[in-house]
Amino acid sequence: MNPPLTDLQSWGLTERFAALASEFPTLTVGRVVLQERGTYRVIDVGGERNAAVSGKFRYEAKGPSDYPAVGDFVMLDGADGCGPAVIQTVLPRKSVFIRKAAGTSNCEQVVAANVDLVLICMSLNNDFNLRRLERYLSIAWESGAVPVVLLTKADLCAEPEEKLAAASDVAAGADVLTVSSLISGDWERVLPYLKKGCTVALIGSSGVGKSTLINCLLGEDRLKTNGLRGDDKGRHTTTHRELLRLPRGGIVIDTPGMREMGMWDAADGLEKTFTEIEALLTACRFPRCTHTKEPGCAVRAALESGELSPERWQSYQKLQAENAYMENSERYLAAKKQKFKDISKRNKLNRKK
Repeated sequence: MNPPLTDLQSWGLTERFAALASEFPTLTVGRVVLQERGTYRVIDVGGERNAAVSGKFRYEAKGPSDYPAVGDFVMLDGADGCGPAVIQTVLPRKSVFIRKAAGTSNCEQVVAANVDLVLICMSLNNDFNLRRLERYLSIAWESGAVPVVLLTKADLCAEPEEKLAAASDVAAGADVLTVSSLISGDWERVLPYLKKGCTVALIGSSGVGKSTLINCLLGEDRLKTNGLRGDDKGRHTTTHRELLRLPRGGIVIDTPGMREMGMWDAADGLEKTFTEIEALLTACRFPRCTHTKEPGCAVRAALESGELSPERWQSYQKLQAENAYMENSERYLAAKKQKFKDISKRNKLNRKK
């Protein structure tokens, strides 16, 4: 039977997910707290336990994004403390952070699910890259969560305020703050975002200080950390995704460092990230303006006046082209069809309330 809401509130279970879980009276609701190479750890009213998806689940799954991910609320069978629990279904997600899987395959990869905030971590040393930040922001906005930009290792930067201003310029609509885990108490700037029951995913390259920050928030050195390599690049420390409950309230998802962040169905996210460019596109004289030679092109006028930088315009074009390519892939079209099915199912459930 489903446990009372209060038993899992501190792990992010809300009235919405409790209502969805009530549709399965013979199963137990739990949350995926760890995922590593196809194995899962879940938390339910009885505590933490291992879990595996059922044979029926595997048979009916249409693709990688159908499988449970860290942060998912799932319905469990056999979650009585005697052996592994069996995941029978994944409850409809309220948000999901998806990227194109690393490599050449046109498949999606769920990084984290049911996240309230995406904390985009980028260090202020040689890792600082505005174009990468635009990519992360586009995918974060698309997820349905709210992005917050965290510029780490401020102690390694001679002019942090200059980079803070540059990041703020490309992150319109998102909070941007700097932090250093080596400065006593500086990490506490993150605390206002970690409210009780709020789930925050930390995303970023290797070596930007995600694990160090989480250790500060936990009040103990639970996660392994490594320094930078000789070329000022990070080493992979975190090897799996894990959801952790903080003693002061809030929940964080630690993720491995990402060398690749491929676009996957991020049209709306691109629009939110490049709001000023989207406005310029609608201001062009011709609806199908190529922004090359046509008279009355608002984009070219902004480039010539310096209102729009060539680097930002090129970044927008690159991300749009990459996203359009994925939209035309066979795997994407199948995932898109499933996405609309999930939305329809979620709307039906909401109407029943």
